[in-house]
Amino acid sequence: MTALPLSDQYRITQEPFYRAVGQEVAQYEAAYNRRLPVMLKGPTGCGKSRFVEYMAWKLGRPLVTVACNEDITASDLVGRFLLDAQGTRWQDGPLTMAARMGAICYLDEVVEARQDTVVVIHPLTDHRRVLPLDKKGELVKVHDDFQLVISYNPGYQSLMKDLKQSTKQRFTALDFDYSAPAVEAEIVARESGLDVALCARLVDVGQRARALKGHGLDEGISTRLLVYAAQLMADGIAPADAAQMALVRPLTDDADIRATLTHAIDLAFG
Repeated sequence: MTALPLSDQYRITQEPFYRAVGQEVAQYEAAYNRRLPVMLKGPTGCGKSRFVEYMAWKLGRPLVTVACNEDITASDLVGRFLLDAQGTRWQDGPLTMAARMGAICYLDEVVEARQDTVVVIHPLTDHRRVLPLDKKGELVKVHDDFQLVISYNPGYQSLMKDLKQSTKQRFTALDFDYSAPAVEAEIVARESGLDVALCARLVDVGQRARALKGHGLDEGISTRLLVYAAQLMADGIAPADAAQMALVRPLTDDADIRATLTHAIDLAFG
């Protein structure tokens, strides 16, 4: 069987479900038309990654995603020399690969990466649109269709984990948040196949939990977790049990917070 071209391996062939809540689709398209880098800001599980997938599909561009963490080095992004039976060879990293083939490169939760790693994206985010491969002695002039997208959660900002102003000011930005309850219930229903009325009860639990952010919870219940709970319910798990599995146990081990969340679940499904 003939292998697919590299760009086709990263192409999204089926439309991902995304429910627009404002002008974000048109605004992103305008940024892409100018190949401007985009920063997506919002809490965990509110739809940032799904939005990028949807836009890559809509624009017909391959999507290369990197889940950033504190162990990622610059070499992990741009590439490194490897040894094999034939000797030494260069292996492009995901950022270089995306730059060469004209993909959208999405660095998810970029704030988790080390600052010295983040600096390598700077030449890609201004008029130069180049990527220096210092170890290889090559200057990659990126494909005309290449675009860089990053995301991060401002709620986790700290002195040690935040983007420098020199990085932030290289991007346009879109703000994301959890949708209004009726819209969020529609999204959860669409993703799970569950009745909208039942999904609205789950969303109510989520709303109550988000009110605890900063008062025992570092982060509220995400739309992603609400979808998980709804999918469990659609598969026959009792609502209270599904909510415990998806909405309580992953978030906290604190007995008092668990009791508060359980009370919210009892109010919704009791």
